[in-house]
Parts: sequence; C-alpha cells; structure tokens
Amino acid sequence: MPQTVRRRGRSVIGPGRGGLRFAFYGRISTVEYQDPVSSRAWQVEAAGRVVAGRGRIVVEFFDAGASRSLPWARRPQAAALLAAAEDPDRGFDAVVVGEFERAFAGGEAQLVIALLASFGVAVWLPEARGPVDLARAEHQALLLMLGHQAEREVLRNRFRTSAAMAAQVKEQGRNLGGRPPYGYRLVDAGPHPKVMHAAWGRRRHRLEVDPVTAGIVQWMFASRLDGLSAAGIARLLNERGVASPGVYDHARNRHRSGAVWTLRTVAAILANPRYTGRQVWNRQFTDHREAVPGDKRSSRGPVRVWNPRSDWVISNEATHDALVSDADFLAVQQVTALAMPEDGRVHRYQLTGLLVCESCGRRLEGHWVNRRPGYRCRTGTPAPVRLRRTGRAGCTGRRPASSRRSSPAARAS
Repeated sequence: MPQTVRRRGRSVIGPGRGGLRFAFYGRISTVEYQDPVSSRAWQVEAAGRVVAGRGRIVVEFFDAGASRSLPWARRPQAAALLAAAEDPDRGFDAVVVGEFERAFAGGEAQLVIALLASFGVAVWLPEARGPVDLARAEHQALLLMLGHQAEREVLRNRFRTSAAMAAQVKEQGRNLGGRPPYGYRLVDAGPHPKVMHAAWGRRRHRLEVDPVTAGIVQWMFASRLDGLSAAGIARLLNERGVASPGVYDHARNRHRSGAVWTLRTVAAILANPRYTGRQVWNRQFTDHREAVPGDKRSSRGPVRVWNPRSDWVISNEATHDALVSDADFLAVQQVTALAMPEDGRVHRYQLTGLLVCESCGRRLEGHWVNRRPGYRCRTGTPAPVRLRRTGRAGCTGRRPASSRRSSPAARAS
C-alpha cells in the first residue's frame, strides 16, 4: 500500500518510507501564454529523474505568473518555501528544481542556496546531477555559468524580438498593436500572416481614417502652420467643446484622467509621423528605473520614456491614408514653440513649478512678456468643464499670473 503524504491541502502519493524527502520548486512566467499544468508536469518529471533512487518529492511549491527577475522573497510560493525551510519541524530534507532557469536568475542562485544551507536544507539541480556544494569550486563555476547563460538567453530573445518587430514595421508596414492615433480607428485587415496564428483565429488590423476626428487633426496641423501655438490650439479646442482623446475613446485611454485638451496632447499629435500615412514603431520604451542597471529586482517602478527620433522605426511605404502631407508635417516640426526674447538672452524663472493657477489648480508656466517674466496657465478651458477624477473646475484664466499678482520674487529672472 503506497504511503500518502499531506501537501498543502492535497495528498501526494509517495513510494514509501526511506530516502530523502524533497520539496519541489517550479515556476512559469505567465499564465496567459503558458499552460501551468503541462509546464509543472515536465518540471516535476525532470526533478523526479534527479532524485530517483535517492528519495521522493513530498511537497510542491509552484509559482504561476512570476518573472524570473523577481527575487524569491517576492514570489509567493518561493517565499513560502523559504519560510517552511526555516522551520526545524519542516516536512522535507532538501529542495529540488526541474531546471535552473525556472528557479534562478543572474547571481541569485548562490544567495538562495547559501540561505537554505544555513537552515540545513540542500538544493539539488539537474545540471549538477545532485546536490550543490558551495564549498566546491566546480559548483561555484557551474552556478556562475548557468546564471550568465540565463541572462544571455533573455538578452538574445529580446534582441531577436526587437529586430523582427523593426523589420515587420519597416519592410511590411505591419501594425504591431496599441491604441490607434486620434483621427484613426482600427479595422480588420484579414488573417494573421503566420499560418499557425491564423489557424487559431487571430487577425491582422490596420488603421482607417475616423470620419469624426480626422478633420480635427487636419485643422490642428493647418492652424499650427498658420502660426497658432500648441497651447492656443488646445485652448480653442476646449472652448469649442471638442472631445479630447481620453473622452472620445475612453475605452482605450483609461490611463488618461484628463477630460480636456492640454498642450502636451496637442504637441504629441503634431509630432506623430503616423499622420503622414506611414507606420511607426519604437517611439517609446519602458524604463524600469533600476537602481542596479539590468537588475529588474531593483526597479523603482516602470515609466514610459520617449526614444530619440533617430531610434524611431518608420515604414518605407505608406500603409494607410494620410491626414497631412509629408511637406506640411516637416514644416510643422520646424515651427518652434520657444520664441527668443527680443534681447536674445536666455531667461530663467525661479518660481516655475511652485506657482499654481487659482482657477484650476495646475502648475503655472513661466514666459517672457512685455519685457519681463510672468507666469500663466496654458490649459485654459471653459468654466463648465470639470475633470472627472479630481473634480477641479476648468481653467478660466486668460491673463498671465504676473499681471494679477506680481511680486519682486515672481519678477526675478
């Protein structure tokens, strides 16, 4: 009669008494693109071959949806394993993994193995064909090699994926996903070009002119060419009650809380080459703000950052109807929004970022007017407009702040 061993709410059938008792650890990065059942199965099988004849697996710890870049303390099941190992009355003698890359990243293996060793728990690896001994130079070298190999695999896959996506945009004009620019909408473009993906029912998409918003985009480019500033364009759009991108297509812009047009929104539209009819990719990247470069475990939170224009990938041929000609788009890029003062000097504003608009509560922007520095709100909107989340009234200010309230500090340049 086989022995039944209790394991975290369910039973595992063991081969009977005798040998070491092993705790299995496994992991998959995502549950959306990987099957936890099949992945766990092959990892358990690989671990079972390592301990065959020398013990049995009596408990499992399996993290589903945990990146390898996360330290063990931040993986739910890995953290639970460490806590269980620290208990003198634990129900296992050693830990076994089915593959090094499933458990460790970079140089973390030495730290985890040393910690478990301090609890009296050894770690068994298929690559070591048994327990790892940190006192042996060859095992130290093995861990270093496996750590570098795991990092190399990540970097290689990242490079190959980025190169392939760049080629798809530049040579094929493919739409690689994401929200359509204001003025366009996504429409079906037929089966996916990869046969297997097409068999799964996946479809391609392309940009089509949105009859509701395309005219607004064309008016914005024309107004900029006529000399109207980006802030002036935003003000007119708000005064006319034109729905901003976040309001018009809120389902795809849930990250945007603003209900009004802002200078940055207008400037982003005027600088987007996709309005010339070409596909564009790699305009932005995710900066994980790593305290230790390359180590996502030291990340302070991801933010989106603009790439230099030289890194943008633009399709060779037009892929959709243009809303502005190449000549007009290039002309708009040459229009500067930073007018040089008459005296040719570069002015600095000591209170920039410290003053806020008394009407809407946003930060005021420094500008040079009537031969002196001033501060104004560039997001003027009609009074009835209110932001959904903040509840702040729309800005009704039209005059520079310095003309309403001027002080020696505010006039300092």
